[in-house]
Amino acid sequence: MQYKTEQFESMPYLLRLPDGYREIGRYPLLLFLHGAGTRGENLQMLQENPFFRITNAYENFPFLTAAPQCRANETWFDRFETLIAFAEQMAIRPDVDPQRVYLIGASMGGYGTWQLAMSRPDLFAAIIPICGGGMYWNAARLKNVPVRAFHGKRDSTVCIEESEKMVEAVRRAGGDAQLTVYPENGHDAWTDTYQNPDVFAWLLTRQKTVDG
Repeated sequence: MQYKTEQFESMPYLLRLPDGYREIGRYPLLLFLHGAGTRGENLQMLQENPFFRITNAYENFPFLTAAPQCRANETWFDRFETLIAFAEQMAIRPDVDPQRVYLIGASMGGYGTWQLAMSRPDLFAAIIPICGGGMYWNAARLKNVPVRAFHGKRDSTVCIEESEKMVEAVRRAGGDAQLTVYPENGHDAWTDTYQNPDVFAWLLTRQKTVDG
């Protein structure tokens, strides 16, 4: 896989091209939001995040992957307007299939995943928030966005109730949301998730309708 370092406004991001990438192709886009431990000014640190280290080992990982980096003293909520604009811009790239735009994030990135999807549900065909949470009173906005959430039962950093409340709220609104609980995991619910090829295979079964 080939990496490029890019800049969107004041926010740097990493772009990973799938094997066999061709500019005339139309690829599924996977937006990745990292957690607090990967904040900084160094995209090499982002490239070493478990998400990239684990998914690099997949054979024929088909996604065009875009991963912005948050500054060391900020959260995704501090950069939220820029983050929304970034997602909008990535979704209209000529090499992206706009019906197959997906979002994944863990911990701080899990919170960002929930909030970004609730802010622009029309952009995403499916989302995977990991050990995050959000404004569950707005979760009805995700009734048309399939959700697969993941959380460790023994998480003492982000309580599992955070994911439970979000998933339950989406379901009450008539949406398709499921929560997978790792009974022995603490905060690290991401390693098992990234290592599971069925997670990414599930994403590829989801496609946004033309009218969003």
